Amino acid sequence: MNKTIRRASVFSLLLVLALLGRATWVQAYQARALADDDRNRRNTIAQYAQPLGDIIVAGSPVTGSRRTEGGDLAYKRTYKEGGLYAAVTGYGSQAYGSTQLEGIYGDVLDGTDTRLKNPLDALTGRQSAPGDVLTTIDPEVQKAASEALGDDKGAAVAIDPKSGQILGMVSSPSYDPSDISGTTDGDAWRKLLADPDKPLVNRALRQPLAPGSTFKLVVAAAALENGLYSSVDEATKSPVPYTLPGTSTVLRNESATAPCENATLRVALQYSCNNVFGKVAADLGQEKVRAMAEKFGFNTEKLDVPVRASKSIYPSGMDKAQTALSGIGQFEVTATPLQIAMVSATLANDGELAAPHMVSEVTDADGGTLEDFEDGDMKRVVSSSTAQQLRSAMVTVVEEGTGTNARIDGAEVGGKTGTAENGVDNSNTPYAWFTSYAKDDADGQEVAVAVIVEDAGSAASEVSGNGLAAPIAQKMMKAALQR
Repeated sequence: MNKTIRRASVFSLLLVLALLGRATWVQAYQARALADDDRNRRNTIAQYAQPLGDIIVAGSPVTGSRRTEGGDLAYKRTYKEGGLYAAVTGYGSQAYGSTQLEGIYGDVLDGTDTRLKNPLDALTGRQSAPGDVLTTIDPEVQKAASEALGDDKGAAVAIDPKSGQILGMVSSPSYDPSDISGTTDGDAWRKLLADPDKPLVNRALRQPLAPGSTFKLVVAAAALENGLYSSVDEATKSPVPYTLPGTSTVLRNESATAPCENATLRVALQYSCNNVFGKVAADLGQEKVRAMAEKFGFNTEKLDVPVRASKSIYPSGMDKAQTALSGIGQFEVTATPLQIAMVSATLANDGELAAPHMVSEVTDADGGTLEDFEDGDMKRVVSSSTAQQLRSAMVTVVEEGTGTNARIDGAEVGGKTGTAENGVDNSNTPYAWFTSYAKDDADGQEVAVAVIVEDAGSAASEVSGNGLAAPIAQKMMKAALQR
């Protein structure tokens, strides 16, 4: 063989080896990355190749699937009462991806989760029948919250204190996920993105705002747990007027005639006395208040229900004046409605926090369990005595104080109102908050709720937790007690 042919043969052999090596590398090492690449159209085709599994509420699906006409995506997601359950389901869109339960359990719902495969599926590579996601949502509580919020901008959450089950979760304004589930819904998508009220944001989980006076429950718990005061009926050392430490700024009370001077914690909650809780927070110091807030769930980076909630914040690095302002739920304190509902749920559950969750089970197509979320994963937050005392004070708020619109015949109801400043020098409409618990006198059924009304179209002077948020909470609690 002459030298030219030999060199050409060796070069050709090297090319073949290089091709074989590259093919081996792609198939052995890059196959998964290529399969998972967002630009791989085959993934989307497989996702919508068959009817999707469903998200279930009280035994009935609130989602569905519809055969498409033309194109390579055989089915698209549909929703029953989509606007009612959007804060629970999220959206599943052929063009814009998936969020919330649709996104978290996407592999189960489209049948690509490996846990769904039987031996024959694994052998043949056939796509498995999809599974379902069973929620803890009570449809009556959900409807009560949605109807009571109406067109108001805000959110509401209801929790079973003993189990941690989320019974209702509503964000307003809402949207219908069916409007953006296909590939030709660009106009609807752009309209949602351009809406200044941000209907795609789940306000119940993903929009922490100043909690106002609802945070006073956390400060009262810190005062009792740290021995600053022995009971909710011990007089505090709280002058009126109270000047923020190191400043000439007076912390004013909403009512100048309320009996807030040296008031007990019970009376201070009843009349929502800023001077008392500002002074208590300053006396305790930010570290003790923060420690209590964090026991309730503030500053938690990963609060998954299983949708991840935004972090509710109790800040650090404050001076004494700022610490005092934090004691009334202002300065840089922020909280989601879920977090504030967790505070009331803990007190209702004798001081123990049951981990909140809105999925009870994930199943395969035959109803077999893939994941089971047990109720009652408990964490002690405050003592039984502290919880009992604060429940008693919350009852006083509803029976004789600022929360009378939450009363329910035949039930023990305790609550706390809040009106949080919004904007520089409170230049925007304040936020109206209400958090509460209710216990049926006859059967012991319980629920805890939190409601925020960001904007109801009312003048700033007409905004109050009792006037706007408490009636919504009352309707939710009433629905929950009838389960």
